[in-house]
Order: sequence, then C-alpha cells, then structure tokens
Amino acid sequence: MIKFLDLQKINLLHQEEIEKKISQVFQSGWYLMGQEVSAFESHLSHYIGTQNAIGVANGLDALRLILRGYIEMGIMQKGDEILVPSNTYIASILAISDNGLVPILIEPDIDNYNIDIVKIEEKITSKTKGILIVHLYGRIVFSDKLTDLAEKYHLKIIEDNAQAIGAEWKGKKTGNLGDAAGFSFYPGKNLGALGDAGAVTTNDDNLAKTIRALANYGSDQKYVNIYQGLNSRLDEIQAAVLGVKLKYIDEENTIRKKIARKYNLKISNPKIILPANPVDENEHVWHVFVVRLQNRDKFQKYMTDNGIQTLIHYPIPPHKQQAYKDWNGLSFPISEKIHQEVLSLPISPVMTEEETDKVIEIVNQF
Repeated sequence: MIKFLDLQKINLLHQEEIEKKISQVFQSGWYLMGQEVSAFESHLSHYIGTQNAIGVANGLDALRLILRGYIEMGIMQKGDEILVPSNTYIASILAISDNGLVPILIEPDIDNYNIDIVKIEEKITSKTKGILIVHLYGRIVFSDKLTDLAEKYHLKIIEDNAQAIGAEWKGKKTGNLGDAAGFSFYPGKNLGALGDAGAVTTNDDNLAKTIRALANYGSDQKYVNIYQGLNSRLDEIQAAVLGVKLKYIDEENTIRKKIARKYNLKISNPKIILPANPVDENEHVWHVFVVRLQNRDKFQKYMTDNGIQTLIHYPIPPHKQQAYKDWNGLSFPISEKIHQEVLSLPISPVMTEEETDKVIEIVNQF
C-alpha cells in the first residue's frame, strides 16, 4: 500500500536529532514556557521574516487569538464582519464565530480553489473589519488588489497559514503578507509536530504582546490577569521537535514540488482535472495534491483496490455542516462543486520515484 502520508517515515528522517532534543527537555525538568519555546519562536520569526512569533497550542487557537487580540485592542468588536472563503477547512470559520464576530462567506476561484479576490469588494459593508484569507492546499492567495482593498476600507488581513509554510509571494513568505497569521503544526502538515501545536506571526508588537498574555490565562506577569484569557501554550517538547524539523522545511517542500511537477506533467487521464500550476512555483508548497473528477467514490475505491491511499479535503463545505445549520439553505455552487469532486493523491517528502510513477500509472489507467 502506498500511504497517503507516511508520518512515521517522515519523522524517522530526523529520529536522532528529535530523540536527542526530547531527552534534553525531559532531563531539564522545565516543560512549559522555557528555552525551547523561545528558541523556536525566534527561529520561526526569522524564517518567516516577521518581528514576532508566538507559540500556541494549535492552529485554531492561533486564529482565535488573533481575532480576540484585535477585540481587546478595540480594533474589532462583537458583531463585526470578517470575510472568509466558503471553501475552507471549518477551523477558519470557527475562529471567527467563536469570538462573536460574523463570518461572511465568499466563493473561491474554481481554478485555484482559493478565495476569489474579485468577489471581495461587493461583500464589504460598514461592519467589515477584516479579511481572513486561507492559503488552501499550500497555494498562496494574495495580490496587490487585496492590499489595496484592505487599505481602502481599513481592513485587517489575517492569513490562515496552516497549509502553506514556506510559500513565497514576491520574495515574502506566507505569514508575513498580511497583518497577522495563524499556523498549524498538526502532525500531517508540511511542518508537523508530534501532536497539536500552532503559532501566530505578526509585525504588530502590540498585537503580539496582547496575544502572548491572552494565551497565558490573560496574564502578562504571574498571577496578574489583565484579560479573561485562555490556556493555549506551545509546550517545550513540541517546540523542540519543531525546532529540529524547521531546519529541513525548504528541502522537504522542494521534494513536494518535484512530485507535483511530475504528476502535472505525466497524469494524462482526461477524466481527471489537475490542479493549476502557479506562474511562480514558489507560490505553492503542495501540502496536498488535489485533483477533481465526476465519479470520485468509484475512483477512490479503484485507487484503494490498486494499493494507493487517497483522502478527501474536504467532503462537506462549512455552510452544509450541522454546526452552522442556519446556513444549510444557502447556495455556494462553486464550493459545493469542489467539495463533491476533489480527491487528494499521495504526496510527501518521503515518497519514492517508484511510488510516484506507480500513482501516475494507476491514475492513467482509470
């Protein structure tokens, strides 16, 4: 069986370094808010190019804390609107509604599955305070038009950078394109921890200070609570693991790009709609390689029968989830089409040439 993502193999690439680091943390007797978190935050901010990086418990919390930070700073208030793609993992939307803000869904561009920037302006009202963009599947969504709109209407641009660490737009990395960004280091991400972990990056020192306090029970010094905060901290062990793996992220993304290039070149089955390549290959880090086709279930079974594991990212659009049942009657035809037709092929930094060729061969024979 060709696994969709062989996490064990990926982590074993760095086994010696990771085990050494975990042992150091274990023996140190210091497990929270210590040297490893500080070192990883410094490494991450340097890599992304921002002034600040704050380690948090997971990617959802990263986004929640950014929005909560803006509320505490008086930049947003409950009832304000945040524009967000209708085609995304639900976490992007949960972060908005969890803060008492109102998600306004915008359809994606069918060619790249990201929010359609052309459709943004018509959704802006006097209550709109931010745009939460999602670099879905590892592909950047950004443009000068987006920054012009944000400037024109005084909106914050928040990046959901859970899937695109290492991607670049005009020489700047995702996580440093907008006003703040949330990262997920869930184990299956391009940069994955050995459990849940996340981070926020920003050049806004005031926002960073606010988020750091909010994530630590609302405390800026021990037993002094200035906010009604959360407990959302990156622990020392996950920070140590991430510190090791961050050194190899560009190298591993390069392997992903190579596989994606081969898939796009060699898959020739007319039933399969391949993902569009960006003009600049630095704008995509191929967190997942997503194809589209009419009879997805039949294709997925065929792939399994031929020893290839595939996944669906994602089967149900957010507006059709029970969690947002008030939206169930809404129509977002492009999102619905995408969610009905997408399927992700195996892609990872540990896939062999033979495995890649096998996937291409089996796909072409369908």
